[in-house]
Amino acid sequence: MAYKFLLFDLDHTLLDFESAEETALTQMLEDMNFPDVEAFKDYYKPMNQGLWKDLEQKKLTKQELVDSRFAIGFAHFGITVDGAEMALRYQDYISLQGQSFPGAEDLLARLEKAGYQIYGATNGVTAIQEGRMAHSTIASYFKEVFISEQLQTQKPDPDFFEKVGQRIPGFRKEQTLMIGDSLSADIAGGNAAGIDTVWYNPEHLENASQVMPTYEVDSYSKILALLK
Repeated sequence: MAYKFLLFDLDHTLLDFESAEETALTQMLEDMNFPDVEAFKDYYKPMNQGLWKDLEQKKLTKQELVDSRFAIGFAHFGITVDGAEMALRYQDYISLQGQSFPGAEDLLARLEKAGYQIYGATNGVTAIQEGRMAHSTIASYFKEVFISEQLQTQKPDPDFFEKVGQRIPGFRKEQTLMIGDSLSADIAGGNAAGIDTVWYNPEHLENASQVMPTYEVDSYSKILALLK
């Protein structure tokens, strides 16, 4: 077996973040009697994605992201809120959302049966990611889930992968594979850390960057074929 340790990104790779976010935002805004739920979501979602990209590039801190995103979102509609307080309210909703993509559980079960050691490697808020995993059907397949907030560094920083390696018994970079959907976080991070990468690209997005994955696949079945 060329690889032994599999580092899986969670959101957009195994966990269905769009479904989780859609459900959580809708429930929260409806409970608040917000006048135009769909308009808020249309503004908030791309704005939030942009903040996470800024975090990858170290333009802001995780705490600044968490504390500001809802303040920015509601301010767009002329409403002033306490961003940190609203973040905690949202956390209660999103942490209950454990939706995974069809086939994700079967993929992990097959890889576990084949003898791979499976770990999570995610940029995210600890309470949210732990809650979502607890409400998912895939948590039992992971030996450990490494969350950027806990490690105090995030993908693509090589330090993230160094800290992960220190926590995995017998870890060797040449036996490790980083699997994820994000070129800028998962693939760039793996490259910088000297770890082989799989770009999971089911939408067949064009790679217009300088970041080159070791492998590219568009389905879980191709991940299985690669690892067999």
